[in-house]
Amino acid sequence: MSATFSLLCLGFPLVAFAFAYTAYTKIIWSRSFRARGTILKQLGLKTPKDYKFVGFFHPYCNAGGGGERVLWTAIAHVQQEYKNIVCIVYSGDTDASKQEIIDKVRARFAINLDPSTLHLVFLKSRGLVEGSRWPRFTILGQSLGSMYLVWEAMSKFIPDLYIDTMGYAFTFPAVAWLTRTSVPIGAYVHYPTISTDMLARVRGESWKMRAKRLYYRLSMYYYALALSHARFLMVNSSWTHGHIASIVSHEHFGPAIQWAHRIPPLLLIKFILSGTAVPSTMYGMGSALSVKTEDVKPEIVYPPCDTREMAKFPLEGRERILLSVAQFRPEKNIPAQLHAFAQLLADHPEYKVPESGLNHHATRLVLLGGARHQDDLDRVESLRVLANELGIQNQVSFVINAPYPDVLQWLSRSSIGLSTMVDEHFGINIVEFMAAGLIPLTHASGGPLNDIVVPYKSKPTGFHARTPGEYAVAMHEILTMDTTTDREYRERARRWAVQRFSEEEFVKAWECSGWKKYVQPK
Repeated sequence: MSATFSLLCLGFPLVAFAFAYTAYTKIIWSRSFRARGTILKQLGLKTPKDYKFVGFFHPYCNAGGGGERVLWTAIAHVQQEYKNIVCIVYSGDTDASKQEIIDKVRARFAINLDPSTLHLVFLKSRGLVEGSRWPRFTILGQSLGSMYLVWEAMSKFIPDLYIDTMGYAFTFPAVAWLTRTSVPIGAYVHYPTISTDMLARVRGESWKMRAKRLYYRLSMYYYALALSHARFLMVNSSWTHGHIASIVSHEHFGPAIQWAHRIPPLLLIKFILSGTAVPSTMYGMGSALSVKTEDVKPEIVYPPCDTREMAKFPLEGRERILLSVAQFRPEKNIPAQLHAFAQLLADHPEYKVPESGLNHHATRLVLLGGARHQDDLDRVESLRVLANELGIQNQVSFVINAPYPDVLQWLSRSSIGLSTMVDEHFGINIVEFMAAGLIPLTHASGGPLNDIVVPYKSKPTGFHARTPGEYAVAMHEILTMDTTTDREYRERARRWAVQRFSEEEFVKAWECSGWKKYVQPK
C-alpha cells in the first residue's frame, strides 16, 4: 500500500508537468502560426505556404562590431539568393527602429538590406545577459539570462530554423524544450563561452581556486550538453575550432563528472540541458522532449571583410598614425595600447609632438571604436583619464561610433594597425588593416597569431607582441623601415587578406555549412 502511494505521489507531479508542458507549447505554437500571417502582411508579402522563416538570435544586432558584420552579411546573402525566406532577427535594441538599424548597417558596413524580407522581433529582457548584471558567477548568470531571453523570443515567434550568431549556446536546450525539438538549431560561434584557457589560468591549491576550477569544469560540461543540440556549427577561426571541437568531444570530462550526473540534483540539470535522459515511455512525453544528438563537427567559416574598397587604397604616403579599430569593451584590452604608446614615446622622444615648431617624426595613436551603451562611454572616459596620467593625451585621439566612410578614411591614412586583445577569437579589424594596406601589430595569441597575421609565401605579413615593451619595440621597427621593406610588408598583407577573408569566401563557406537543407524543399 505504501509503495503504491509513493508511486502515485511521484507520478502525479510528472503527469501534471506533462499536461502543463504540452498545453503551454501548444499555446506558443498557435501564437506563432498566427504571427506568421501578420508578419507577411506587415512586410507586404503574399502569403503562400512556401515561405520559410529563419531566425537569427542576435540581441546586440545594432552594435556595429565584427559579429554584426557576420550577421548582416549572411542575411544580405540569404535575401539575395533565397526569395522564399524571411529573415527574423531577435534583437534587444529596443531604442532603435527597424529602419534605423538598416540605415546603420548601410552606414557602418556598406551592406544593403531588403526590408521586405527582414523582420525584427524586439526583446525587452536583454539586460539579463549583460556581464555587469552578474558581478558574481557571471557565466552562470548570463547563461540563465540567455535562456530566459530566448523564452521571450520563442514566446513571440518560433522560426523554421534557429541560428544563434552571438554565442548563447545555453539558448539551444531552451529552444528545444519550447519547440518540442521540431525546430533545427545551428550556430555561428565567435568565442566559446568557456574554454580550456580559462581553466589553465585558475592556478593554486587553495579551496577558492579548487572551487573555481570545479565551477569552470561543470560550466564546460553543461556547455557541451547545450552545444549537442546543434545540427550544424560554424566557427570563426582555427583557435575557436580547436576549443569547440575539444568541448563537444567531451575529452576534458573525467569519469568523476560523468558519474556525478547519475544522481540528483545533477541528473536533473543534465536532463534539462541535454534532453537525452527523458524516458520514452514517461507519460507520452518522450517523443516530444528527447533530443536526437548528432556528431556535429564545427566548420571554420572565416568572418567576411569588405576588402574590395580597402584594396584600392594607395600603399604609399601613409601618415605616422597608429590606428586601433575595436569596440570599447573590456576584453579588447585598450589600456595596453596606451601603455605601449607611452613606452614608445619614452624610449624614442623623437616621436613626440614638440611644444613649438614641426616634427615630421611625430606619431599619433587613434582609438576608433563603437560604444554600445553608457558602460562603454564610461570606459572611454577612463581611457582619456589614463592618457592624461601617462602624459600622452596630446597625441591620442578618440573617434566614437564613426560612420563607415570615416572608418575607411582613417584606414586609408594610417600606417600601423594595432590590436592588443589577448586570445582574440578572430579579429575582422585586423583583416581590415591588412586589406587597407596597414602593417598589423597584434597580440601573439588566438586568431591573429594562427589565422590572420601569418606568413604569405613564406614571408611575414605583420608583427606580434605580448607586453607593452614588446609592442613599443615593434612600433619602432615598423616606423623606421626602409621604403622597400615597408612596401613589401603592406603588399603581402593586402594580398593575403583579399585572397583569404573576402565576403565571397565567407559566402562559399556559409553555404557549405548545411543550414539551407533545413528550410529548402527536399
